[in-house]
Amino acid sequence: MTTCTPRAAWGNLLRRLHFYIGLFVGPFIFFAALTGTLYVATPQLENALYQHALHTNAVGEPQSLAEQIAVAEKTVGPELRLHAVRPGLTEGETTRVMFADPSLGPSENRAIFIDPVSLDVRGDLTVYGTSGILPLRQTIDYLHTSLMLGDTGRLYSELAASWMWVAALGGIALWFYTRPKRRINNRFQNRRRLHVTLGWILLGGMLLFSATGLTWSQWAGGNVDKLRAEMNWLTPQVNTQLSGAPQQMDEHAEHHGHHGGMVMPEMDMDLTQFDGVLHVARKAGIDASKLEIRPAKAANQAWTVTEIDRSWPTQVDSVSVDPHSMQVLDRTRFDDFPLMAKLTRWGVDFHMGILFGLANQLLLIAFGLALCVMILWGYRLWWMRRPAQSSVNPVQTLCQSWLALSLPGRLATVVLSVLLGLALPVMGGSLVLFVLFDWLRWRAAKNVSLAESSVK
Repeated sequence: MTTCTPRAAWGNLLRRLHFYIGLFVGPFIFFAALTGTLYVATPQLENALYQHALHTNAVGEPQSLAEQIAVAEKTVGPELRLHAVRPGLTEGETTRVMFADPSLGPSENRAIFIDPVSLDVRGDLTVYGTSGILPLRQTIDYLHTSLMLGDTGRLYSELAASWMWVAALGGIALWFYTRPKRRINNRFQNRRRLHVTLGWILLGGMLLFSATGLTWSQWAGGNVDKLRAEMNWLTPQVNTQLSGAPQQMDEHAEHHGHHGGMVMPEMDMDLTQFDGVLHVARKAGIDASKLEIRPAKAANQAWTVTEIDRSWPTQVDSVSVDPHSMQVLDRTRFDDFPLMAKLTRWGVDFHMGILFGLANQLLLIAFGLALCVMILWGYRLWWMRRPAQSSVNPVQTLCQSWLALSLPGRLATVVLSVLLGLALPVMGGSLVLFVLFDWLRWRAAKNVSLAESSVK
């Protein structure tokens, strides 16, 4: 094996790793970027498509929540448990009455849309998660997170999130190692310059989307949650126990596959309590125009009223209310959240394209399209420099590149790989497959080389 300088050895290792990420993971990153772009680009389309359910032209004094909910309950029948209510507090908006339906998937609810003034039923749709997205974007979201294959499909998005930050940082490091000292104007270097420029421009976004994507993931997400719990970075949640300790909330529950409310035995419920609880919450400072009221899941629990406006400025304060005494038991204020909980909330909402409204959407659309172009351009660069159909020289492999490192370098890469594999299991498993594939190529190249030497 030909010896090379330490700088060249690291450059070769980065090049081979970057190539394998592009070859094996690049298509998944491309699909995640494409479907994510579709997701953030379609809120207005969804609003137009479901205009009849979401909005009303009726003008007048709104009826009580109790009357609105009674109409919704009559529509669905007695079999479904009332899960939550999102009152139409702004003129022209409908009230969303959500029911836990066992026939639906995790985090899905059946929503009846009621005209607060006329009490007409405006729509009957499936809604998803805290974001409350409707069937169009729900389908896009399932494509984005799991290829519509359930938990098994979520491995694809976790694979993309696990490697995208490595591809981004590795690409930047590779540029430092291999950039020419002088500007070279030829066909390949000019095309490579565009790939590098896009890499620099998109670097921050790729790191952010890797981090937020991993917090939603199936395997790495569990490790992230454990770290956040140990570091006290979890988001505070109001205590709903009439006697008990405070709870913690998971911002990513809907993406982990947890249902917004497990189906519990039906309890007798006085619908007039919804109006009373809402009045108490308003007096306690819950003043956003987008709210969700959740009745207690059990007799020894309180009701909650939560702000769900996650745009800027973020309004996600909440209170728990005893529905019998109409007293506020506990409250959380976003202003009092730990810094890391705030950053997590903002990062998740930015990832979903809702933090800064239209500006957030446009920025993410531009980012997603540019990322797709950069990936395709990377394939174009590889095609221009692909190995000739000749076996004169052994195939350069990841194994050869790693063996060319110094002993401390090899030990460092092994330790780092093991640590990352434990923290990000999908990355660890895919790295093993990379190495196995590379080792087979290496063996094949050595056999070809030995055969040619024996002929000579």
